[in-house]
Amino acid sequence: MGTTQKTNLHASWLALLEAEFEQPYMQHLRTFLQDQKQQGKIIYPAGDNWFAAYNTTPFDKVKVVILGQDPYHGPSQAHGLCFSVMPGVKVPPSLVNIYKELEGDLGIPRATHGCLNHWAEQGVLLLNATLTVENGQAGAHQNQGWETFTDKTIALLNEHCEGLVFILWGNYAQKKGAIIDTDKHCVIKSPHPSPLSAHRGFLGSKPFSSTNQYLIAQGSEAIDWSLPEL
Repeated sequence: MGTTQKTNLHASWLALLEAEFEQPYMQHLRTFLQDQKQQGKIIYPAGDNWFAAYNTTPFDKVKVVILGQDPYHGPSQAHGLCFSVMPGVKVPPSLVNIYKELEGDLGIPRATHGCLNHWAEQGVLLLNATLTVENGQAGAHQNQGWETFTDKTIALLNEHCEGLVFILWGNYAQKKGAIIDTDKHCVIKSPHPSPLSAHRGFLGSKPFSSTNQYLIAQGSEAIDWSLPEL
């Protein structure tokens, strides 16, 4: 399927990830996605947004990494950035809690929309572990190859960069981020912002101010976590 071809990846990432597209796991993934399409299954996000996190935040611009698990599996929600939804779509519960924590941490009023492009454009890589999902079937595309690709992404950032902030919400993200060198990078961990777990330590964890304090100490610009009206 064309959308898993390397030509859809920003040049800064392609320079590091090109060889992955020739690996057996990626060939398996391509076949799997083609089969899903041929069976008439609806896949989210749209094909041209599968690599949106990479294309909105080029490799050399990454300052912060937030790890998610799956794209949203409802119509018109996912657009390739973890926790983010397209403009005009109701803000999902986990993102509501992220906004609550942002308000408590930095006093930034809650946005009226759920599109996090403004963060991604400043260097916040909003990376899901799995880059596609089937309509209405959470986790349907897990263990088909995407996780290997995104593990490689994290490994490259860990190896080639210094002074990044990795925000790992929940056990899944923390396991995926276990390889990160904490001597080179800042790792911020807390429970997941899901309504099932946010009250166990996510709310009050102050990840946004902690991130900016670290970036400033590294001589980097802080992230503007506010989200302009669209």
